Amino acid sequence: MEKAKISVIQLFSMMFLFELGSALVVSLAIDAKKDAWLAILLGMCGGIVLFFIYFFLFRQYPNLPLTGYARQIFGKYIGWIIGLLYVVYFLYIAARDLRDFGELLLSSTMPKTPLSTLNILMILAICYVLYLGIEVLGRTAEVFIVVLIFFGFTGNLLVYFSGSVDLHNLQPFLENGWKPILTTAFPLTTFFPFGEMIVFTMLLPYLNRSELAKKVGLSALISSGLILSYTTSLDIAVLGVEEVERSTFPLLETIGKVNLLEFIQRLDALVVFTMLITMFFKISIFFYVAVIGMVDLFKVKNHQQIVLPAGIILIFLSMVIASDFSEHIEEGLNVIQYSLHMPFMVIIPSLMLLVAIIRNRFKNKAN
Repeated sequence: MEKAKISVIQLFSMMFLFELGSALVVSLAIDAKKDAWLAILLGMCGGIVLFFIYFFLFRQYPNLPLTGYARQIFGKYIGWIIGLLYVVYFLYIAARDLRDFGELLLSSTMPKTPLSTLNILMILAICYVLYLGIEVLGRTAEVFIVVLIFFGFTGNLLVYFSGSVDLHNLQPFLENGWKPILTTAFPLTTFFPFGEMIVFTMLLPYLNRSELAKKVGLSALISSGLILSYTTSLDIAVLGVEEVERSTFPLLETIGKVNLLEFIQRLDALVVFTMLITMFFKISIFFYVAVIGMVDLFKVKNHQQIVLPAGIILIFLSMVIASDFSEHIEEGLNVIQYSLHMPFMVIIPSLMLLVAIIRNRFKNKAN
């Protein structure tokens, strides 16, 4: 691991920006129709349960990342294989997020730009920051969370002033009953984006005040969950549920409705800048934990040696994971939920926690 420390505010900023990620601009939980906002809140509750599993593992091994305590729990060889699987998983999800970023820019502002060019430029910027270390990424997050709040506040004011909001679009409550809400919240919204907090099992050892890890994680989860729920309800109130269902990036269309005095309009750039900020940190964090996982498993001297080679792999992977954007979305909704997220977010961490608790109890009895 890199010899560095990050502050409570820096960790909160990274968690908050990470959780928003692409979830802020896509039609999150829209399978629950007008009650999508409620499905997000329930998914957040599921995410909090998962975070407690990750936090208790951290409490058992406060100085080790996930790849480190996997070897402590399952033994040298099985633990090493599990750690390697997590590295591949983090790298794959980083590639999916990179593809999301490129596709959004293509569809919104740069339709004639090659996807590979956008992905390469993003990865070069990320590699530069990560080469400098986690402390630089944390300080960058501190700055950009303020910028993001300003963009969000400004965009919301303009949407309300434009008179586009119709709260009747959110009614009636529970129109289709609880079933679509519960099936959307569990597991879809629980896993994306809230279950992705599994990534911070690799970063919590960097926190300079480890006793505050639980408060930081919960506050980031709850605040980001409330904002995602609110944003989805705003999209539905402005566009109507049918248009949100059809739209790939409904927030872009919501802000596109702003037209004040035939002068203030075409504010798509606000959403694009917001997405640039959140996606930069989401990709960076997934990419960084994959890199430090490699450093831990393969005993590399420092992470700087493999940042650029890993970045090249990430660019290639982002281009080949799907032939087009519709296939990419289909994989995300129907394939990786159970084949990847379920084992890596729920099953393996739960097993690790169970084994760690049993082993520690036997040790205490022996002592």
